Amino acid sequence: MTTTAPAPQKTARRSQGQSQFSVAWGQFRKNRLAQTGGVLLILIYLMAIFAPFLAPDGLSSYSTSNITRFQPPTPVYVRDPDTGAFTRPYVFKYSQQLNMDTFVNEYKPTTERCPVYFGVRGASYKLLGFIPGNLHLFGTGAENPDCNVFLFGGEALGRDLFTRILYASQISLTIGVGAVLLSTIIGLFMGAVAAFFGGVVDVIIMRFVEVLSAIPYLFLLLLLRSVFPQDINPILALYVILGILSFIGWGGLARVTRGQMLSVREQDFVSAAQALGAGNGRIMWRHMLPTMTTYVIIGLSLGIPGFILLESGLSFLGIGAVEPYVSWGSLLAQAQEGGLSSLNARPWVLIPGFFIVFTVGCFQLLGDGLRDAFDPRKRQ
Repeated sequence: MTTTAPAPQKTARRSQGQSQFSVAWGQFRKNRLAQTGGVLLILIYLMAIFAPFLAPDGLSSYSTSNITRFQPPTPVYVRDPDTGAFTRPYVFKYSQQLNMDTFVNEYKPTTERCPVYFGVRGASYKLLGFIPGNLHLFGTGAENPDCNVFLFGGEALGRDLFTRILYASQISLTIGVGAVLLSTIIGLFMGAVAAFFGGVVDVIIMRFVEVLSAIPYLFLLLLLRSVFPQDINPILALYVILGILSFIGWGGLARVTRGQMLSVREQDFVSAAQALGAGNGRIMWRHMLPTMTTYVIIGLSLGIPGFILLESGLSFLGIGAVEPYVSWGSLLAQAQEGGLSSLNARPWVLIPGFFIVFTVGCFQLLGDGLRDAFDPRKRQ
Protein backbone atom coordinates (compact mmCIF):
# COMPACT_ATOMS: atom_id res chain seq x y z
CA MET A 1 0.00 0.00 0.00
CA THR A 2 1.35 3.40 -0.99
CA THR A 3 0.84 6.62 0.86
CA THR A 4 1.00 10.10 -0.51
CA ALA A 5 2.21 13.05 1.47
CA PRO A 6 -0.33 15.84 1.83
CA ALA A 7 0.25 18.73 -0.52
CA PRO A 8 1.48 21.86 1.23
CA GLN A 9 -1.06 24.57 1.48
CA LYS A 10 -0.36 27.34 -1.00
CA THR A 11 -1.90 29.98 1.16
CA ALA A 12 0.38 29.19 4.08
CA ARG A 13 3.48 29.19 1.90
CA ARG A 14 2.42 32.41 0.23
CA SER A 15 1.78 34.18 3.55
CA GLN A 16 5.21 33.19 4.87
CA GLY A 17 6.92 35.03 2.04
CA GLN A 18 4.90 38.20 2.42
CA SER A 19 5.97 41.19 4.43
CA GLN A 20 3.80 42.84 7.03
CA PHE A 21 2.89 45.68 4.71
CA SER A 22 1.92 43.39 1.82
CA VAL A 23 -0.36 41.40 4.11
CA ALA A 24 -1.84 44.63 5.49
CA TRP A 25 -2.40 45.93 1.96
CA GLY A 26 -4.26 42.74 1.05
CA GLN A 27 -6.48 43.16 4.10
CA PHE A 28 -7.03 46.85 3.38
CA ARG A 29 -8.27 46.06 -0.13
CA LYS A 30 -11.10 44.03 1.40
CA ASN A 31 -12.42 47.03 3.34
CA ARG A 32 -14.63 48.99 0.96
CA LEU A 33 -15.42 51.77 3.41
CA ALA A 34 -11.73 52.43 4.08
CA GLN A 35 -10.98 52.46 0.36
CA THR A 36 -13.82 54.89 -0.20
CA GLY A 37 -12.48 57.18 2.52
CA GLY A 38 -8.98 57.04 1.05
CA VAL A 39 -10.15 57.79 -2.50
CA LEU A 40 -12.28 60.70 -1.30
CA LEU A 41 -9.35 62.13 0.64
CA ILE A 42 -7.17 61.93 -2.47
CA LEU A 43 -9.84 63.81 -4.41
CA ILE A 44 -10.15 66.44 -1.67
CA TYR A 45 -6.40 67.04 -1.62
CA LEU A 46 -6.28 67.21 -5.42
CA MET A 47 -9.07 69.78 -5.18
CA ALA A 48 -6.90 71.81 -2.79
CA ILE A 49 -3.82 71.56 -5.02
CA PHE A 50 -5.65 72.67 -8.18
CA ALA A 51 -7.98 75.11 -6.40
CA PRO A 52 -6.89 78.18 -8.43
CA PHE A 53 -7.65 76.35 -11.69
CA LEU A 54 -10.96 74.85 -10.52
CA ALA A 55 -12.21 78.13 -9.05
CA PRO A 56 -14.07 80.37 -11.52
CA ASP A 57 -12.67 83.53 -9.93
CA GLY A 58 -9.86 84.86 -7.77
CA LEU A 59 -9.73 84.53 -4.01
CA SER A 60 -10.63 88.16 -3.26
CA SER A 61 -12.30 89.15 -6.54
CA TYR A 62 -15.65 90.90 -6.35
CA SER A 63 -17.63 93.38 -8.41
CA THR A 64 -17.54 97.03 -7.34
CA SER A 65 -20.55 97.92 -9.52
CA ASN A 66 -22.82 95.01 -8.62
CA ILE A 67 -22.41 94.09 -4.94
CA THR A 68 -23.81 90.59 -4.47
CA ARG A 69 -23.81 90.27 -0.70
CA PHE A 70 -25.14 86.82 0.29
CA GLN A 71 -26.46 86.16 -3.20
CA PRO A 72 -28.19 82.76 -3.36
CA PRO A 73 -26.68 79.95 -5.46
CA THR A 74 -27.22 80.39 -9.19
CA PRO A 75 -28.65 77.34 -10.98
CA VAL A 76 -26.87 76.30 -14.17
CA TYR A 77 -29.19 75.49 -17.07
CA VAL A 78 -28.40 73.34 -20.11
CA ARG A 79 -31.77 73.49 -21.90
CA ASP A 80 -33.33 76.33 -23.83
CA PRO A 81 -36.57 77.28 -22.04
CA ASP A 82 -38.26 78.12 -25.35
CA THR A 83 -37.36 75.10 -27.47
CA GLY A 84 -36.32 72.57 -24.81
CA ALA A 85 -33.18 71.72 -26.82
CA PHE A 86 -29.79 71.27 -25.22
CA THR A 87 -27.60 74.34 -25.43
CA ARG A 88 -24.43 75.80 -23.93
CA PRO A 89 -24.63 75.96 -20.13
CA TYR A 90 -25.84 79.34 -18.93
CA VAL A 91 -27.00 81.19 -15.85
CA PHE A 92 -29.40 84.07 -15.41
CA LYS A 93 -28.16 87.42 -14.22
CA TYR A 94 -29.55 88.41 -10.82
CA SER A 95 -30.77 91.82 -9.76
CA GLN A 96 -31.46 93.23 -6.31
CA GLN A 97 -34.90 94.46 -5.34
CA LEU A 98 -35.84 96.10 -2.07
CA ASN A 99 -38.67 94.35 -0.28
CA MET A 100 -40.86 97.16 1.04
CA ASP A 101 -42.33 94.93 3.73
CA THR A 102 -39.06 93.76 5.29
CA PHE A 103 -36.75 96.49 3.90
CA VAL A 104 -34.25 93.79 2.89
CA ASN A 105 -32.69 93.47 -0.54
CA GLU A 106 -33.84 90.34 -2.32
CA TYR A 107 -32.22 88.73 -5.36
CA LYS A 108 -34.40 87.99 -8.36
CA PRO A 109 -33.24 86.37 -11.61
CA THR A 110 -33.63 88.52 -14.71
CA THR A 111 -34.23 87.39 -18.27
CA GLU A 112 -30.64 88.12 -19.31
CA ARG A 113 -28.65 84.95 -19.96
CA CYS A 114 -24.95 84.61 -19.24
CA PRO A 115 -23.27 81.72 -21.10
CA VAL A 116 -20.79 79.59 -19.18
CA TYR A 117 -17.53 78.77 -20.95
CA PHE A 118 -14.89 76.16 -20.14
CA GLY A 119 -11.20 76.99 -20.11
CA VAL A 120 -11.64 80.75 -19.76
CA ARG A 121 -9.00 83.35 -18.92
CA GLY A 122 -9.51 85.17 -15.65
CA ALA A 123 -7.79 86.18 -12.45
CA SER A 124 -4.08 85.42 -12.28
CA TYR A 125 -2.75 82.88 -9.79
CA LYS A 126 0.26 80.74 -8.99
CA LEU A 127 -0.36 77.01 -8.98
CA LEU A 128 1.55 75.26 -6.16
CA GLY A 129 2.86 78.69 -5.25
CA PHE A 130 5.25 79.11 -8.18
CA ILE A 131 3.52 78.12 -11.47
CA PRO A 132 1.87 81.28 -12.89
CA GLY A 133 -1.40 81.02 -14.78
CA ASN A 134 -4.79 82.58 -15.43
CA LEU A 135 -6.73 79.68 -16.95
CA HIS A 136 -9.87 78.61 -15.08
CA LEU A 137 -11.98 75.52 -15.54
CA PHE A 138 -15.19 77.47 -16.17
CA GLY A 139 -16.59 80.97 -15.96
CA THR A 140 -18.62 83.59 -17.79
CA GLY A 141 -15.61 85.30 -19.35
CA ALA A 142 -14.40 88.90 -19.25
CA GLU A 143 -17.20 90.10 -21.54
CA ASN A 144 -19.76 89.47 -18.75
CA PRO A 145 -18.21 91.10 -15.65
CA ASP A 146 -21.55 91.43 -13.85
CA CYS A 147 -22.60 87.81 -14.50
CA ASN A 148 -21.60 85.47 -11.71
CA VAL A 149 -21.58 81.69 -11.48
CA PHE A 150 -22.19 81.28 -7.76
CA LEU A 151 -22.54 77.51 -7.37
CA PHE A 152 -22.58 77.82 -3.56
CA GLY A 153 -23.91 81.37 -3.40
CA GLY A 154 -22.16 84.54 -2.26
CA GLU A 155 -20.61 85.50 1.07
CA ALA A 156 -20.66 88.67 3.18
CA LEU A 157 -18.70 90.83 0.69
CA GLY A 158 -20.30 89.44 -2.43
CA ARG A 159 -17.47 87.06 -3.29
CA ASP A 160 -18.02 83.57 -4.71
CA LEU A 161 -18.33 81.11 -1.82
CA PHE A 162 -17.39 78.15 -4.03
CA THR A 163 -14.12 79.84 -5.00
CA ARG A 164 -13.27 80.72 -1.41
CA ILE A 165 -14.04 77.18 -0.20
CA LEU A 166 -11.58 75.80 -2.74
CA TYR A 167 -8.87 78.23 -1.65
CA ALA A 168 -9.68 77.63 2.02
CA SER A 169 -9.05 73.91 1.61
CA GLN A 170 -5.36 74.65 0.96
CA ILE A 171 -4.92 75.95 4.51
CA SER A 172 -7.39 73.69 6.31
CA LEU A 173 -6.08 70.45 4.78
CA THR A 174 -2.33 71.05 4.89
CA ILE A 175 -1.92 72.80 8.21
CA GLY A 176 -2.62 69.68 10.27
CA VAL A 177 -0.38 67.21 8.41
CA GLY A 178 2.96 68.78 9.31
CA ALA A 179 1.93 69.47 12.91
CA VAL A 180 0.75 65.88 13.48
CA LEU A 181 3.86 64.37 11.89
CA LEU A 182 6.11 66.51 14.08
CA SER A 183 4.16 65.62 17.22
CA THR A 184 4.14 61.91 16.32
CA ILE A 185 7.88 61.71 15.65
CA ILE A 186 8.74 63.50 18.91
CA GLY A 187 6.29 61.37 20.93
CA LEU A 188 7.57 58.08 19.53
CA PHE A 189 11.20 59.02 20.03
CA MET A 190 10.81 60.34 23.59
CA GLY A 191 8.64 57.41 24.67
CA ALA A 192 11.04 54.84 23.21
CA VAL A 193 14.06 56.52 24.82
CA ALA A 194 12.33 56.64 28.21
CA ALA A 195 11.38 52.97 28.06
CA PHE A 196 14.64 51.65 26.64
CA PHE A 197 17.10 53.45 28.92
CA GLY A 198 14.90 53.84 32.00
CA GLY A 199 16.33 55.21 35.21
CA VAL A 200 17.07 58.93 35.33
CA VAL A 201 16.24 59.38 31.64
CA ASP A 202 12.78 57.90 32.17
CA VAL A 203 12.12 60.12 35.21
CA ILE A 204 13.21 63.32 33.45
CA ILE A 205 11.12 62.67 30.33
CA MET A 206 7.98 61.67 32.25
CA ARG A 207 8.21 64.68 34.57
CA PHE A 208 8.60 66.92 31.53
CA VAL A 209 5.48 65.33 30.03
CA GLU A 210 3.56 66.11 33.21
CA VAL A 211 4.64 69.75 33.00
CA LEU A 212 3.47 69.97 29.37
CA SER A 213 0.11 68.39 30.18
CA ALA A 214 -0.51 71.05 32.85
CA ILE A 215 -0.40 73.90 30.31
CA PRO A 216 -3.95 75.10 29.39
CA TYR A 217 -4.25 75.06 25.61
CA LEU A 218 -6.73 77.92 25.20
CA PHE A 219 -4.75 80.24 27.44
CA LEU A 220 -1.57 79.35 25.55
CA LEU A 221 -3.25 80.03 22.20
CA LEU A 222 -4.41 83.47 23.25
CA LEU A 223 -1.04 84.25 24.81
CA LEU A 224 0.92 83.19 21.73
CA ARG A 225 -1.30 85.17 19.39
CA SER A 226 -1.04 88.29 21.55
CA VAL A 227 2.77 88.32 21.52
CA PHE A 228 2.95 88.51 17.73
CA PRO A 229 3.01 92.02 16.22
CA GLN A 230 -0.16 93.22 14.54
CA ASP A 231 1.44 93.55 11.10
CA ILE A 232 2.76 89.98 10.97
CA ASN A 233 1.55 87.67 8.23
CA PRO A 234 -1.47 85.89 9.78
CA ILE A 235 -0.66 82.60 8.05
CA LEU A 236 2.89 82.67 9.41
CA ALA A 237 1.54 83.35 12.89
CA LEU A 238 -0.96 80.51 12.54
CA TYR A 239 1.71 78.03 11.42
CA VAL A 240 4.00 79.06 14.27
CA ILE A 241 1.20 78.68 16.84
CA LEU A 242 0.20 75.23 15.59
CA GLY A 243 3.85 74.24 15.36
CA ILE A 244 4.36 75.16 19.02
CA LEU A 245 1.21 73.25 19.96
CA SER A 246 2.44 70.16 18.13
CA PHE A 247 5.83 70.51 19.81
CA ILE A 248 4.22 70.44 23.26
CA GLY A 249 1.41 68.02 22.37
CA TRP A 250 3.44 64.82 22.14
CA GLY A 251 3.08 63.88 25.81
CA GLY A 252 0.13 61.51 25.42
CA LEU A 253 1.81 59.54 22.63
CA ALA A 254 5.06 59.40 24.62
CA ARG A 255 3.22 57.89 27.61
CA VAL A 256 1.57 55.19 25.49
CA THR A 257 4.81 54.46 23.65
CA ARG A 258 6.70 54.12 26.93
CA GLY A 259 4.14 51.65 28.31
CA GLN A 260 4.21 49.57 25.13
CA MET A 261 8.00 49.61 24.91
CA LEU A 262 8.39 48.51 28.55
CA SER A 263 6.46 45.32 27.77
CA VAL A 264 8.24 44.77 24.47
CA ARG A 265 11.71 45.30 25.98
CA GLU A 266 11.40 42.08 27.98
CA GLN A 267 10.47 39.87 25.05
CA ASP A 268 12.78 37.31 23.49
CA PHE A 269 13.36 38.99 20.13
CA VAL A 270 14.79 42.09 21.85
CA SER A 271 17.13 39.94 23.96
CA ALA A 272 18.19 38.06 20.84
CA ALA A 273 18.99 41.31 19.04
CA GLN A 274 21.08 42.48 21.98
CA ALA A 275 22.92 39.13 22.08
CA LEU A 276 23.74 39.46 18.38
CA GLY A 277 25.36 42.83 19.02
CA ALA A 278 22.67 45.13 17.62
CA GLY A 279 23.01 48.77 18.67
CA ASN A 280 20.49 50.62 20.80
CA GLY A 281 19.23 52.68 17.86
CA ARG A 282 18.65 49.62 15.68
CA ILE A 283 16.84 47.78 18.45
CA MET A 284 14.52 50.72 19.10
CA TRP A 285 13.73 51.62 15.47
CA ARG A 286 13.84 48.19 13.80
CA HIS A 287 12.51 45.89 16.52
CA MET A 288 10.60 47.78 19.21
CA LEU A 289 8.90 50.73 17.52
CA PRO A 290 7.26 48.64 14.71
CA THR A 291 5.05 47.12 17.40
CA MET A 292 3.45 50.58 17.67
CA THR A 293 2.28 50.60 14.04
CA THR A 294 -1.40 50.09 14.83
CA TYR A 295 -1.49 52.77 17.51
CA VAL A 296 0.43 55.26 15.36
CA ILE A 297 -2.04 54.78 12.51
CA ILE A 298 -4.93 55.39 14.87
CA GLY A 299 -3.15 58.45 16.28
CA LEU A 300 -2.55 59.91 12.81
CA SER A 301 -6.11 59.26 11.68
CA LEU A 302 -7.37 61.10 14.76
CA GLY A 303 -4.63 63.72 15.01
CA ILE A 304 -4.87 65.16 11.48
CA PRO A 305 -8.64 65.82 11.63
CA GLY A 306 -8.13 67.01 15.20
CA PHE A 307 -5.75 69.74 13.99
CA ILE A 308 -8.16 70.56 11.16
CA LEU A 309 -10.86 71.12 13.76
CA LEU A 310 -8.43 73.09 15.93
CA GLU A 311 -7.50 75.38 13.05
CA SER A 312 -11.18 75.80 12.17
CA GLY A 313 -11.93 76.73 15.76
CA LEU A 314 -9.10 79.26 15.87
CA SER A 315 -10.22 80.84 12.61
CA PHE A 316 -13.82 80.86 13.83
CA LEU A 317 -12.69 82.81 16.90
CA GLY A 318 -10.73 85.23 14.72
CA ILE A 319 -7.19 84.26 15.79
CA GLY A 320 -6.49 81.92 12.88
CA ALA A 321 -6.61 82.59 9.15
CA VAL A 322 -7.86 86.15 8.59
CA GLU A 323 -8.10 88.38 5.53
CA PRO A 324 -6.71 88.25 2.91
CA TYR A 325 -6.40 84.53 3.65
CA VAL A 326 -9.28 82.20 4.30
CA SER A 327 -9.96 78.79 5.82
CA TRP A 328 -13.07 76.70 6.33
CA GLY A 329 -13.33 77.96 9.91
CA SER A 330 -13.20 81.64 8.95
CA LEU A 331 -15.85 81.04 6.27
CA LEU A 332 -18.05 79.27 8.78
CA ALA A 333 -17.79 82.26 11.12
CA GLN A 334 -20.02 84.19 8.73
CA ALA A 335 -22.88 81.86 9.63
CA GLN A 336 -23.26 83.60 13.00
CA GLU A 337 -24.07 86.97 11.44
CA GLY A 338 -27.69 87.72 12.17
CA GLY A 339 -28.25 84.76 14.48
CA LEU A 340 -30.53 81.84 13.71
CA SER A 341 -32.76 83.92 11.48
CA SER A 342 -29.92 84.38 9.01
CA LEU A 343 -29.47 80.62 8.70
CA ASN A 344 -33.02 80.32 7.42
CA ALA A 345 -32.45 83.14 4.95
CA ARG A 346 -29.03 81.99 3.67
CA PRO A 347 -28.38 78.35 4.64
CA TRP A 348 -25.57 78.05 2.06
CA VAL A 349 -23.18 79.76 4.49
CA LEU A 350 -23.07 76.41 6.35
CA ILE A 351 -21.48 74.62 3.37
CA PRO A 352 -17.90 75.11 4.72
CA GLY A 353 -18.98 73.20 7.82
CA PHE A 354 -20.04 70.30 5.61
CA PHE A 355 -16.53 70.15 4.13
CA ILE A 356 -15.06 70.01 7.64
CA VAL A 357 -17.36 67.18 8.71
CA PHE A 358 -16.89 65.34 5.41
CA THR A 359 -13.09 65.48 5.59
CA VAL A 360 -12.98 64.37 9.22
CA GLY A 361 -15.32 61.47 8.41
CA CYS A 362 -13.09 60.34 5.53
CA PHE A 363 -10.07 60.35 7.83
CA GLN A 364 -11.97 58.21 10.33
CA LEU A 365 -12.94 55.65 7.68
CA LEU A 366 -9.37 55.46 6.39
CA GLY A 367 -7.91 55.21 9.90
CA ASP A 368 -10.29 52.41 10.93
CA GLY A 369 -9.47 50.46 7.78
CA LEU A 370 -5.70 50.81 8.26
CA ARG A 371 -5.98 49.84 11.92
CA ASP A 372 -7.89 46.67 11.06
CA ALA A 373 -5.45 45.85 8.26
CA PHE A 374 -2.39 46.04 10.54
CA ASP A 375 -4.07 44.27 13.47
CA PRO A 376 -3.60 40.47 13.16
CA ARG A 377 -6.69 39.86 15.29
CA LYS A 378 -8.88 41.69 12.75
CA ARG A 379 -7.60 39.99 9.60
CA GLN A 380 -9.97 37.97 7.45
